[in-house]
Amino acid sequence: MLKKGLIVIAAGMLIAPVLAQQGAGRERLLSRDCRREVVKLCGFNREEMRECLREKKDALSSQCKAEMMQAMAKRMRQSDTSTATTARGQAIVYGSDPMQQVDLYRPDSPRPAKGYPLVVYVHGGGWRNGSKDMVQQKPDFINTQGWAFASVGYRLLPDAPVEQQAADVAAAITRLKRDAATLGLDPDRIIVMGHSAGAHLSALVGTDPQWLGADMGRLAGVILLDGAGYDVAAQMQQGKLMTKRIYEPAFGSDPARQARLSPTRHAAAPNAPRWLILHVAGRDDARAQSSALAQALQKAGAKVQLESLEGESHMTINRELGESGNRQTDLVAGFLRSV
Repeated sequence: MLKKGLIVIAAGMLIAPVLAQQGAGRERLLSRDCRREVVKLCGFNREEMRECLREKKDALSSQCKAEMMQAMAKRMRQSDTSTATTARGQAIVYGSDPMQQVDLYRPDSPRPAKGYPLVVYVHGGGWRNGSKDMVQQKPDFINTQGWAFASVGYRLLPDAPVEQQAADVAAAITRLKRDAATLGLDPDRIIVMGHSAGAHLSALVGTDPQWLGADMGRLAGVILLDGAGYDVAAQMQQGKLMTKRIYEPAFGSDPARQARLSPTRHAAAPNAPRWLILHVAGRDDARAQSSALAQALQKAGAKVQLESLEGESHMTINRELGESGNRQTDLVAGFLRSV
């Protein structure tokens, strides 16, 4: 049963990268025969293919299933970040644990009088996986917009519960804000951006003053990339196998704890003042969760831009952010200009 469940996860995670690789000259994760098998079974549409594979995965050959498992493991290990990019990052320690570090990337452009505005990025990985190195071209893209970029490393499950992860993100922001003058940053123009589990943590520190205190309201904004855990209890009530396997280790079964860790439940004022919430159009849970959070924030007086992205997957909305020609790149660039 576990192997079957992982194949479902693999199908959802891999299908968009597989299609992109067919025409982009990238390393192929699945063989030609396996890709043909998937297309024959489910067609070419990315979102329809994902749902099809969840329902019809057992119709695939054992060889193709094995390739999907291997490819998923490889994708989880890849950061797709060039060594030239990572070499530019300045490591900043904000705690005693080796995971409690930030990589800071500054633009080449002349520093403004108040310092560079800053995007603080929180990686995803189901609260259990991922690292601060998984930034792809985001530092270079953000830097070209005139903003500094900081990628936060934080402690992960099972060593650190979600509460400690939120505290880590807040501590990293506090460290950057405290030493802004030395680091050449503008402490009054800090945006927090996160993907997936990182979107949940970003939303949590942007809605619940428990984590940042008075500094929460002084954030310039929050950018969320395809999160689906803004109301944890509502997400877990769906009862899907994949959801339970990811969410139960993170949030347990106590409804009170789930509520405490749900950004939507904290959306009454005060909050960060400006939000850009992006979600994949074909993910029903991400759409519902993003819409509910947006409505709650707007009701509390925050300025919210909610955008549904067609033709993207949970992975590509993040991995391809900063590449030219996609909507998430244009939306984020526009949001940065408006802040």
